Amino acid sequence: MIIKKYQAKTEAAAMKQAREELGPGCVSLNVKEIKQKGIMKLLKAPYVEVTVALEEENETSSTSTTTSAESERKIFKSSGFDVSVDDNTETYNTDLSEKDVLTDEEYDALYGGDSSYDPSNNDNQTNQASYIVDPVEEEEEYNDSDMDAVYELIAQTLIDNEVDEDYVDEIIDEAKARLKNNTPMDTVLSYIYQRLILRFGEPVTISHASKGVKIIFFVGTTGVGKTTTIAKIASKLFVEGNKVALFTSDTYRIAAAEQLRSYANILSVPFRIVYTIDDFEEGFEQFKDYDYILVDTVGHSHKNKELKADMKKFIDCSKEKAETEVYLVLAASTKMKDLIHIADSYLEISNYRLIFTKLDETYSYGTIFNIRLHTNAPMSYVTYGQNVPEDIDTFKPQQIVKKLLGGQ
Repeated sequence: MIIKKYQAKTEAAAMKQAREELGPGCVSLNVKEIKQKGIMKLLKAPYVEVTVALEEENETSSTSTTTSAESERKIFKSSGFDVSVDDNTETYNTDLSEKDVLTDEEYDALYGGDSSYDPSNNDNQTNQASYIVDPVEEEEEYNDSDMDAVYELIAQTLIDNEVDEDYVDEIIDEAKARLKNNTPMDTVLSYIYQRLILRFGEPVTISHASKGVKIIFFVGTTGVGKTTTIAKIASKLFVEGNKVALFTSDTYRIAAAEQLRSYANILSVPFRIVYTIDDFEEGFEQFKDYDYILVDTVGHSHKNKELKADMKKFIDCSKEKAETEVYLVLAASTKMKDLIHIADSYLEISNYRLIFTKLDETYSYGTIFNIRLHTNAPMSYVTYGQNVPEDIDTFKPQQIVKKLLGGQ
């Protein structure tokens, strides 16, 4: 794994630096606002420091694609690994000490495989052997029985937060293979935190088409907050100065169409109901000079094959005319078994990105992690309330992973 820190005026600028140097696969582990001290705070503005990681190919592991009890939280906090959430600053330590991680030679001797260790590499990157951001102070070491208890506690915390046991076993086994037997607890947590972040990956959000209008479909079952989510995204795009049109193909629920029409009127953007493919093509010709066309689709049971077939026709027609993206909207409060069936069902229509709604209505976030790995679809946005356009944000894996590890 390569881990580096980048400093810039904003998080976006720091991530741009990281992607230019490491490539698009790098993932943000930690974001921290640095305030100038002393007289410098009068001369220079605060800046942002972003810690990023890039998983190297030879260490990529194969994957299938309620907060823990108070006593467990106390154990985590007593270890020195602060997983509490700070709205403005990430306050906990994600550094790993070199002495705690097997070198490539040690790892290969135990488990086999090719070593990529290069002792001549003296820059501030780290290879998969060291995982160094900054060295941490010497800490009390643990014996084997203590280590077993640490791994059991972490595993149970993830399972309590509804992370699938197969994924938990995979992550724990990886940590046991990579970390030395006497590694301190907070270092084990740091390692697992980083691996969870890497599995989530960086979010992929809406961006301009390379040419012409971009058409964006929002799909999902009834009651997940799809129409409200579209209104939130449309508002943000409109405020950013984009020309946006709203379509709906949901002719089954008059209330949904009227709700979207109301949002369109508030934003003073065009609204159109498309009953047929001909209606859709006519609407496309009318607004092909716009930046975005956002399309609300009928919310229906994922078992309804007829409606799914109709939806696929609209999406296929769109892909022939313009750059098209599909976003599957899922409620975080939905049962895991149902989420899997829904996700699999919509993959029959198109590849998609993931939006999770109703994060304010659940205490367990493991289902988000499970669906991300099950579908291998990138995360995009999350919503956490009914307020338009406020209650939406780009997915931030750091926040969810802290919750999975027992943070508030």
